[in-house]
Amino acid sequence: MSNLRRFPALLLILVLLPSGAVATPQTYEADLEMVSRIRDEGFERSELPDTLSYMTDVLGARLTVSPGMRRAQRWAIGEMERIGLTNIEIEPFMDYGIAWSNDYVSLHLLEPDYQPMVGYPLSHTPGTDGALQLDAVVVDSRSLAELERWRGRLAGKAVLWTPPAVIDLDRINRGSPSRTNEELRELAMPAPPATPRTRPEPGPDDLDDGERMAFFKSEGVPVLLESRSGWPGAVRGFGRPGTKVDRWARQESLDSLPIVAITPEHYNRMHRIVSRGIDVRVEVEVRNTIGNEVQQAANVLGEIPGTDLADEVVMLGAHFDTWHASPNASDNTSGVAVMLEAARILTALGAQPRRTIRVALWSGEEQGIFGSRAYVNRHFGDPASGTTPAYEKFSAYFNQDYGPGKYRGIYLQGNEAARPMFEAWIAPFRDLGVTTVSIRGVGSTDHVPFDGAGLPGFQFLQDRAGGTGGHTNMDFYDTLPIDDLKHNAVVMAAFVYHAAMADQRVPRKD
Repeated sequence: MSNLRRFPALLLILVLLPSGAVATPQTYEADLEMVSRIRDEGFERSELPDTLSYMTDVLGARLTVSPGMRRAQRWAIGEMERIGLTNIEIEPFMDYGIAWSNDYVSLHLLEPDYQPMVGYPLSHTPGTDGALQLDAVVVDSRSLAELERWRGRLAGKAVLWTPPAVIDLDRINRGSPSRTNEELRELAMPAPPATPRTRPEPGPDDLDDGERMAFFKSEGVPVLLESRSGWPGAVRGFGRPGTKVDRWARQESLDSLPIVAITPEHYNRMHRIVSRGIDVRVEVEVRNTIGNEVQQAANVLGEIPGTDLADEVVMLGAHFDTWHASPNASDNTSGVAVMLEAARILTALGAQPRRTIRVALWSGEEQGIFGSRAYVNRHFGDPASGTTPAYEKFSAYFNQDYGPGKYRGIYLQGNEAARPMFEAWIAPFRDLGVTTVSIRGVGSTDHVPFDGAGLPGFQFLQDRAGGTGGHTNMDFYDTLPIDDLKHNAVVMAAFVYHAAMADQRVPRKD
């Protein structure tokens, strides 16, 4: 291929370096012919909308080790086969806990005015004993002394046990504008010192949620109602108190009270009525299925085999698991769809990468990044406890998890040595607004175990996403920017391809 069809990255770097800076002698190139083919396939013949629609509309929510997750993983195996991946497997990584699923929920305000309400149970809680009509009371104090005042008065009551939800109207009004050039320039600079987060210190007799729930259960409370949402119409509900300690155990799940998270408007309405001294009566029915045996959580993996450097690996991935109140289209069904589409683009083009390209759909991310961490420990190890032979053969891992926003660049995760390579690969996408290689790092998702083990692991820098956000009951296909996700799949395919074809592996941190 002639040099006219390739970018000499050194010239690009010289243009971008500040005055007086000296470029390293190492040069990299972007394969413009392949980039053109990737763009054509990804924008003109994209299958991403259909894949994303099937995952959100048909498969739905995928709580780790739930029946829905098992069904979705079987689908993922078939989908990987369809797009031409090989060495496909479901790889168990830990004894996770029991399966749990919500089968039915019905919630109504009966008095002083009728209104159907929207709510979902927290995971790993039991259901109610049929449809219950209950008087509601507010007991949102954490103080043991305050709770003692309610002793003997709560039997048969629905307890509102969280304070009124605070709705962030500014978030709604400002929407999700694209990152400005000024913001991107700022993100390209080192991050300022972080301000430590502080939480109010609990009082000497304050109880945690588990202790409060035990008190309510001992008093004969049949159901707890809560709202921890920050915007209208959204239910945010995760796992019952104690799940991370007892690891989603069956007996602890059966011993829990039913806990139902409710939209802030509906919850706050009841809270205000009760505060007026007016009786509130509700009807609630929840049916949940709690498994009998501990299940193994598993990741789904598939490959595009390499050629002359087949024993070296480039990975791309996203977490497949979700919470349970919606299909969680943005978090992280959108990321999974991008990975599958990026892999499909490369197989559709007949790519023959030098290094093996491995797609990973992780499980257990929402509960603690369990799937990717176990994978890194098993397959690569780390310098502190010992590495495997595959450790030195690993090139890079690329991740998406921060919603469906459009890629505007990539975070180096403090790996300055990777900058020249990434500057070269990003150059063909500057016309699409992909411009920024930021030295900064981000956390809380599946690239972190790679980075923590000293392996190159990266998350793309994305625009803020519109819609309702993840972890809510409102996260559906209709809220996603489909064209932006097509864009992401194209950029992901190109980055992965270049990493798989480069003469050297992606450099590691000093």
